[in-house]
Amino acid sequence: MSSSQSLKSPSNRLKEQGNASFTDTPVASPDLTPARESALILHPNSQTSGFFARWRRSFIAAGLAALLSPLTFLWPGEAPINPTDYTERTRRVLKITPLIDGHNDLPWQLRVELHNRIYDNGFDATTRLLGHTDLTRMRQGQVGGQFWSVYVDCDVNQQHFEDPSWIIRDTLDQIDVTKRFIQEHPALLQFCETPACIRAAFKSGRIASMIGIEGGHQVGGSIASIRQMYELGARYITLTHNCDNAFGTAASTVRAGGADEGLFPLGYEAVKEMNRLGMLVDLSHVSHQMMRDVLSVTQAPVIFSHSGAYSVTKHNRNVPDDVLRSVKKNGGVVMAVFEGMFLNMANPGASTIHDVVDHILHIAHICGWECVGAGSDFSGGPHMPIGLEDVSKFPHLVQALMERGATDEQIRMFAGENILRVWEEVEQRAKEMQAGGMKPVEKEYEWRKWHLAERDDPCNILRKSQV
Repeated sequence: MSSSQSLKSPSNRLKEQGNASFTDTPVASPDLTPARESALILHPNSQTSGFFARWRRSFIAAGLAALLSPLTFLWPGEAPINPTDYTERTRRVLKITPLIDGHNDLPWQLRVELHNRIYDNGFDATTRLLGHTDLTRMRQGQVGGQFWSVYVDCDVNQQHFEDPSWIIRDTLDQIDVTKRFIQEHPALLQFCETPACIRAAFKSGRIASMIGIEGGHQVGGSIASIRQMYELGARYITLTHNCDNAFGTAASTVRAGGADEGLFPLGYEAVKEMNRLGMLVDLSHVSHQMMRDVLSVTQAPVIFSHSGAYSVTKHNRNVPDDVLRSVKKNGGVVMAVFEGMFLNMANPGASTIHDVVDHILHIAHICGWECVGAGSDFSGGPHMPIGLEDVSKFPHLVQALMERGATDEQIRMFAGENILRVWEEVEQRAKEMQAGGMKPVEKEYEWRKWHLAERDDPCNILRKSQV
């Protein structure tokens, strides 16, 4: 979700995106060179006879010709193709690897435009909706998995997190409408709570659909609420959105000139509990110091569901190089954001698909291809890049990465294998922690005010009289 609450208005949601087309202009990259995708292994001492003895040299010659020719590209079970045929290479990669997007705000669009009423108002998610997302374009974009973001605004009156009941209520509403939306389209979508489910859904031809909560304020400063959100199927929480909360400091606070106080005491406990549950800790939107603090204490890999590289675009929402190096050690993943304000701060509307590629390649250069993914922020902001105007354009991004030298194996990691690996490791760590006897965290917000009526409760008075 973008950093300005004004971007959440229905008028911005209804605004049609530009129709600028994707350009095929390649951009040189001296740091990346295509790797060999196959190898011919020769065994000179092998015993051969009959047909193979007679034709061995022919087979070897043909194999070497195919390997060395610049006009062929070998895929198991597929006909050779030109390695510069990026469209066909993309099709083949995404046929065997789910393309998983870390962040799409369509549930917010359902909230502001339909008030969560998806059964009337002529709503049809398979037709072209206003905005960036509908199921037909997701199919065109070869999307294999989607984290749907459930989001509720930060409330400026919640500075002390004392009456967050409506925020939790609205978060529950968002989880509910997301689940109902998925259930309404069983032939196209499958609700998933595990990475194994994603693989199964992809194999069956459905788009795996997961839930992420885009702000720690949405659990009301309560670790008990984190557990309940997990039970309802939420599988990541972004620790802050565009406001500080009981867990820590938001990037927007620092950008506005506030102090970067990093992770707060209850935030340490929240990370601990999320590790124990097997819930992904999402560090998009948090301050730079909070990123560092979380990485210093987490016992499982983290994710950034929609963030860019700070060295490429110096927006506080993006990830500095020292943090990228820590993510590499942590085994986490940074899912590159598409929203233009994080790509081109001076002119977000002028951002292009090549700006997104620059961020991806920088993350891969510092952190490695094993820790980069896609986190579009579609339906969450008005400035989608030229060439990436909506969810149908994901293949264009893959092709642009290939033009810049990314190999098919690197694309597979970027598309989905990285986030699946991270999630599997988070699950495994949770099993180990629970098997070791770790109990649910019971810490509360330090300045929580328990209801005043409890002081006069008869049972409480009775207990005091017995002490």
